[in-house]
Amino acid sequence: MAVTVEVFIRGPSRLGHGAPEWRGGVGRCTVVKMTVEIWSDVVCPWCYVGKRRFESALARFDHRDDVELVWRSFELDPAAPASGTQRGSYVELLAAKYGRPVDQAQTMLDGMTQAAAAEGLDFHFELARPGNTFDAHRLLHLAREHGLQDALKERLDHATFTEGSPPSDHAALRAHAVEVGLPADEVGSVLGSDRYGDAVRADEAQARAHGINGVPFFVIDAKYGISGAQPADVVLEALDRAWTEHAPLTVLAGTSAAIGGSAAADACDGDSCAV
Repeated sequence: MAVTVEVFIRGPSRLGHGAPEWRGGVGRCTVVKMTVEIWSDVVCPWCYVGKRRFESALARFDHRDDVELVWRSFELDPAAPASGTQRGSYVELLAAKYGRPVDQAQTMLDGMTQAAAAEGLDFHFELARPGNTFDAHRLLHLAREHGLQDALKERLDHATFTEGSPPSDHAALRAHAVEVGLPADEVGSVLGSDRYGDAVRADEAQARAHGINGVPFFVIDAKYGISGAQPADVVLEALDRAWTEHAPLTVLAGTSAAIGGSAAADACDGDSCAV
């Protein structure tokens, strides 16, 4: 993703990966944003906590307006059946999955609820219903095309862990998607087809290539990876480090005339114009 800004320079130039790329005529530059990709699932409680911690870090990041956020698909259980077909409460299903007594599983959930509360989230595992998330991920790909991916991700996470909404139920998914602004006809078309299925599988294939076997997992500027819902300070440090290597603009010629020469303050000379 890129944004267009006005600059005082002309002519094509490539200054390296992530650097501004000068295109077209006088006074126009395409600045490439720094991308943060987050592999996540909508039935992953730590993913929701990690989302809040990332948002906290991003709010303190000086270059937050130059960050493009992309949510990538990851299914914790690709073979999970549809919501409502599994018998037992959430804590019982968790205990069975990890081979632990129910009381230990409940202790895990209590700790998770407390961690969520510290980030301003209100988890209700007694309401939560597991289920297959493939269709939810397909809708997130649709949402990205409309610039609403983060809004839908937030809505789906909240629906799962606060409201107990079934993650694979098409009626619920349709309602959440339309609520954040997606066109109802497109949502229905996606849910009634296999559209974006290949995109989900591509994300998951890329996760395997990165060696990702748990979520959330953050990839910053295709250089740095953060595993798990790390504290906001850790995420902010990674963002700062990645930005310093995000190919800052290097002025190759005309420095005094372009940005600092008082003699050229009111003139255009050579290939630059002073402000």
